[in-house]
Amino acid sequence: MFAVLLWMGWRQVPDSWSAAAGASGQTSPVDQVSRGAYLARAGNCAACHTAQGGRPYAGGRAIETPFGRVYSSNLTSDPTTGLGRWTEEDFWKALHHGRSRDGRLLNPAFPYVEYSRVTPEDASALWAFLRTVPPVARENTAHELPWPYRTQWALAFWRGLYFRPAVWQELSDQSPSWNRGAYLVQGLGHCAACHTPRDALGGYRPGAEFGGYHLPAQGWYAPSLKDLGQAGVEASGRDEWVRVLKSGAGAAAVVTGPMAEVVSQSTQYLSAEDLHAMASYLASSAEASGLAALAQGAQGAVAVAGSSGAGAQLYERHCSSCHGERGQGVLGAYPPLAGNRAVLMAQTGNLVRMVLEGGYSPSTADNPRPHGMPPFRLVLRDDEVAAVLSYVRNAWGNSAPPIVPLDVLREGVSVQ
Repeated sequence: MFAVLLWMGWRQVPDSWSAAAGASGQTSPVDQVSRGAYLARAGNCAACHTAQGGRPYAGGRAIETPFGRVYSSNLTSDPTTGLGRWTEEDFWKALHHGRSRDGRLLNPAFPYVEYSRVTPEDASALWAFLRTVPPVARENTAHELPWPYRTQWALAFWRGLYFRPAVWQELSDQSPSWNRGAYLVQGLGHCAACHTPRDALGGYRPGAEFGGYHLPAQGWYAPSLKDLGQAGVEASGRDEWVRVLKSGAGAAAVVTGPMAEVVSQSTQYLSAEDLHAMASYLASSAEASGLAALAQGAQGAVAVAGSSGAGAQLYERHCSSCHGERGQGVLGAYPPLAGNRAVLMAQTGNLVRMVLEGGYSPSTADNPRPHGMPPFRLVLRDDEVAAVLSYVRNAWGNSAPPIVPLDVLREGVSVQ
């Protein structure tokens, strides 16, 4: 079986470039580059391929994985260290087949599982844009992966298990908007990379697409995009979802953590039409299963009764000035806590991290001066953090199981 998987991983021979050749001939070079720049925003390419303080697209950003540290590559037009000597066919093979110019298998931290859905026409536009990126002479940094994860045969084995090059096909029984949204979410947006659970080898768990995932190297939880009790898109709430992805903040939600970078670098630049298309696609598969978790009133209220007095006092002292005496928040500044799905989720890690670390939503064109939350790590003890959050999860009509000091301790250690 092992040998069969190795063979399957290696045998994926890149198809002929003829399917994509000439795809760019129908538009002017200027329009092609402009379209490619937009698609690069949709794929958030610069975020991974730009090191902190580094030149755009010159690579070198460290990407933490459960298997070690992977460094992004140089995508500038430099002929020696970048893509200057690559051809459009080389680029297609990397995007669609996960193979470098010399035939090496690429590490799947580069999300070619999703990018293989990119159409030849869009691949051509992306290539046209990347050719205009000013050259930066920067050698690629070697990945810091232990044996056997750094070997080509390990990648071949992984591909044999999890990767088959995809071909994007629209569904005739769905609207153009739905198909566009599915293409962006499943392909360039590579939303599954964070929001889909993975197994011990880093492959997606079958049948769990967009089901939510604890990002092991970052500690944050990427909530389910299907569960209406987490980040699922309600059919009646599409406008609000678009607003959050466009500005970083809405009437009842503020983007924080790794998603703040996605909004800052990518989704704020997408057209309202494309964001609505993504919302349409996600809303079509939303499930109400998570709402049951919000109805655990008896369990939550009884369990928290012993600490509600201390929690209420802590809330009044440290939280009410921003979030309101009844958790109503301040529109455009501080999110409400009453009825907030992020407050009520069974996965409480993000909630604890926000209290310990504080943070800001991203600065965007629609929200250039976002309000922030101060860190309380040096202000509140673990038991006090647990008490105030347990109070918040069961006040003003909220109903959710309490948080215990051990939950805070675990999360506090992970963010040191």
